[in-house]
Order: sequence, then structure tokens, then C-alpha cells
Amino acid sequence: MIADTARDLRAAALAAGDCSGYFPALYSRVTTRIAESIAKGTFDDGPALDRFATRFASHYIAAAHDRAHCAKSWQACWNVAGDRQLLIVQHLLLGINAHVNYDLPRVVVELADERGDLLSLRHDFDTVNEVLAATYTDVVKDLDRVSRWANSAARLGGGRAFNFSLTLARARAWQAATAMYPLPADGRRAYSVELDRLVSVLAYLITKPSPFVRPLLIVARRLEEHDPKKVVTALLGEDS
Repeated sequence: MIADTARDLRAAALAAGDCSGYFPALYSRVTTRIAESIAKGTFDDGPALDRFATRFASHYIAAAHDRAHCAKSWQACWNVAGDRQLLIVQHLLLGINAHVNYDLPRVVVELADERGDLLSLRHDFDTVNEVLAATYTDVVKDLDRVSRWANSAARLGGGRAFNFSLTLARARAWQAATAMYPLPADGRRAYSVELDRLVSVLAYLITKPSPFVRPLLIVARRLEEHDPKKVVTALLGEDS
């Protein structure tokens, strides 16, 4: 059940002790919102969406529990979990990159195999990602408590840029699932390896942005909270 998953993600975020807790804190907000919406009957097929969201989250949980053997795209997150020179949003983007660009296509293919149909998953796919985008607005408000440039950046177009990049990542994830679904088992494994490699390259670009913006990032980092526990609490939307 996605409500149980939301609690597991919150617990993982609070137990992290470093920047690896930022993404599960954000993700807990997303899954909590999905669980609440299902309970209210907001979605046409709540049980189906619950299964989709729960399976999707299970890929993150599996990677977090076995960091030594997880995909390279997730290793990129753990490798910099102790790097407090990165912005809070960079740590969040690393998690979103691995989960949406790498995990999501594979989840879609798994569930399509169970249903025997890929296209029937498109509605659930879009709904989960729309909730993720909608949650961003609430997170930015709370993020300003620990990242004092966040709301200013959002007002200057950062929010639209984030939603655009998330929409683009979602479109690419669906394209990857569409390409992977008809392949035999060996072909899927090879495709997953190559996908992991490409997503790892994106992770590198997140941690090593253009030299032209690095001076701005240095200034932004000075306006941020450096205590991971306080950041996690803010991302969870809770009082410190």
C-alpha cells in the first residue's frame, strides 16, 4: 500500500543523517499526497494507481537498501551524499534523475508484462507524474526555510523550468519503456545497462554544472542550511 510506503520513505529520510535523506523526504510528500487522494476517491481507479505508485517507489527502496549493488545512476547519488558543497536542489535532482529516467521505464515494462498491455498504463503513468509536479509548489515554500534563494528563483522562472525538465524526463521515460517493452529478456537487460549509463552521465552534469553558473551556485550555497536534519525536516513539511 502506498500509505505504508510513504511512512517508510519518511523514516528513511529521517534516518539518513546526510544529504541522501533529501530525496526520500521529497518523495514521502509525493506518496503521501497520492495516498490521501486515493483515500478521497480522487482517481478513477485508486487500487491500480496504488499498485503503480507502490511498485515505482519499491525501486528506490531496493536501491537504498543495497547501495553496493545498485545501478550506477543511484550510486551517483550515494557517492555525493556527504558533499555539502552541492545545493539542496542538486541533491534532489540527482534522486529525481535516477528515479524518473532510470527506474520509471523499467517499472512501466514490469507492470505492462503483468497486464499484457503497455498503453493501458499510460493514465497511471501520467497521474503519478502530475502529482510529483504538483507537490513541487508546496515543497518550494518549505524549502525557502532552509534555502533562502528558492522562492526567489521560483518567481524568476525556476518553477517553470523545473516542471519543464520534469515533463521532458517523463516523456523520455515513456519513450524508453516503449522501446524496451517489445524486446526479449537479453535485449531488455542490454537496454537497461545502456539506459543506466546515460542517466549516470546526466547525474555527472547535475553535480558539475557549466563554469558560467558556478559563481552563482557558490553564492546560493551560502544562503542555505548546512544541517541535513534541518533540511530533511523542512522537505517533509514538518516543524523543526
